[in-house]
Amino acid sequence: MKKVMLVFGTRPEAIKMCPLVNELKTRKGIQTFVCVTGQHRQMLDQVLSTFNVVPDYNLSIMKQGQTLCDITVNILDRIRGVLEEVKPSIVLVHGDTSTTFVTALVCFYLQIPVGHVEAGLRTYNIYSPYPEEFNRQAVGIISKYNFAPTALAVEHLIKEGKDPSSIYLTGNTVIDAMQHTVKPDYTHPELDWVGDGKLIFITAHRRENLGEPMHQMFRAIRRVLSEHPECKAVYPIHMNPMVREAAEAELGDCDQIHIIEPIEVFDCHNFEARCHLCLTDSGGIQEECPSYGRPVLVMRDTTERPEGVDAGTLRLVGTNEEVIYQNFKELLENKSAYEAMSHACNPYGDGHACKRIADILEFGKYEPWNAV
Repeated sequence: MKKVMLVFGTRPEAIKMCPLVNELKTRKGIQTFVCVTGQHRQMLDQVLSTFNVVPDYNLSIMKQGQTLCDITVNILDRIRGVLEEVKPSIVLVHGDTSTTFVTALVCFYLQIPVGHVEAGLRTYNIYSPYPEEFNRQAVGIISKYNFAPTALAVEHLIKEGKDPSSIYLTGNTVIDAMQHTVKPDYTHPELDWVGDGKLIFITAHRRENLGEPMHQMFRAIRRVLSEHPECKAVYPIHMNPMVREAAEAELGDCDQIHIIEPIEVFDCHNFEARCHLCLTDSGGIQEECPSYGRPVLVMRDTTERPEGVDAGTLRLVGTNEEVIYQNFKELLENKSAYEAMSHACNPYGDGHACKRIADILEFGKYEPWNAV
């Protein structure tokens, strides 16, 4: 029987890997193991609970004020023993986190095959996003199985010299996750607060946006809200103290925005499905909101998900206060601009990515996703 170990450590990874864990556990030819690093702790536990996934191993590396060096050294120190104990046939990692990079590196040292879920995303600027772009490119050198979410991701991998037979077009597992989380009868006190108003959903936490860029983002949001009393914003804030300080400084006394503690993936997906539009510097939300026909303003200078920009579901607005202000304002005041984004199609998947990956691992064959 093939031993498959999935290793992840952050909330976004868990959202996309938990549906795959549950799919693999239905397969008779696969023995599934889950190892979490705890790169995120509380936010990770929320997702595990939502999908009823209980890890076999928890490295519990998280500590207050951890740096990238701390994360790297602690995972490097602790993951080896787990891998040597389980002796997996293959280790699956996801995307572009430090957990993903370090786990793949140790697998390389131990000569354990790596499968990279969400392979092939690129900006080709290793400092944007940082450190994610480096992480995913480095894992791409090591991985034996490359599960690409889109045709563009496949193109990137082929251009980089990957063996085409190692690349599989699966779609993105986050679309699978959403099929289990969005409920028509969902309720929440924050939605009661919004009432008949327009819900603006905000996420902002990215490392390269800390400092002045984040202050500019928040100032732009506040300016638009002050001009549009029909809008109410909900911002589930990241645990990072620097994010919290910026939010408190710029948004703390704004009556039209509720800054709340991190919410579970179940809540997050249901908020996305009910919002008028989303402002984010996150990655996964760029894939999620288009499934509900919700425009997304991406507060970053680059995106590794240009398919959404090309399809018209995403708009890249950077971190300049005036640019964010003008684009946010336009989507609230220009109906045709809003409808052009809300009616665009989702280029990221059909909800069967996990089945495709499991078929590849169990049977060595699959039906590729037709993204047309």
